[in-house]
Amino acid sequence: MMDNTYSLRRKEIVKDEPLVAQVQERRHALFFVPQIESEFARLTSVNLKEVFFSGLDQYLDRFLELFKAKSGLPELTKLTRALDNSTHTKRTILLLGLSHFLRDDALAKTVEATEDEGVFCKGMKVGLVMVKDGEEIVDVSVILKEAVVLTDLKDIPSAVAMLMGLLYCLNIDYPKNQKYTFEVIQKVFMNIGGGQCSSLVHGLRNRLLRKTM
Repeated sequence: MMDNTYSLRRKEIVKDEPLVAQVQERRHALFFVPQIESEFARLTSVNLKEVFFSGLDQYLDRFLELFKAKSGLPELTKLTRALDNSTHTKRTILLLGLSHFLRDDALAKTVEATEDEGVFCKGMKVGLVMVKDGEEIVDVSVILKEAVVLTDLKDIPSAVAMLMGLLYCLNIDYPKNQKYTFEVIQKVFMNIGGGQCSSLVHGLRNRLLRKTM
């Protein structure tokens, strides 16, 4: 069914530029994980999670080395103190630290399980809200245009993948205050459109490749 309506859906989203709430109302199925993955594949011919995690892991250790060297950024210092040998922890710390490393606005906000996460969406155009119980992440939500559009994502790496998928599916531009973060995710980790990079990301990618090849 989603395949049959693809052309109509893309025309509506790209040409009419409806609000996210309107798309949710008209195209509710598009906000479920399997459909986000399928729609992303239709748009890019790329397997969303497979390519995202593969690219993330390629640069994982080198990025974390760069994080540790940034002693003047307390956010990165705090994150790297939580490092262990698990790939999942490394992925999480890389994705949470990336915006700080690039001096963009943070990709994620944190709330306690006892707090109302809706309050923390205010002013957030694109990003994630992590719900924590102590130090444990118990839920992650995707935020678009100050609204929760996807919940029950249990970890940051999967949530970032779904966020990227939704940005493509809904034809949403990257916010200017997070442009380098999303450019690295798209053009370095996922190698989509990597032939054209900003000078900052081009230089960073060259530094990374010298250490990972």
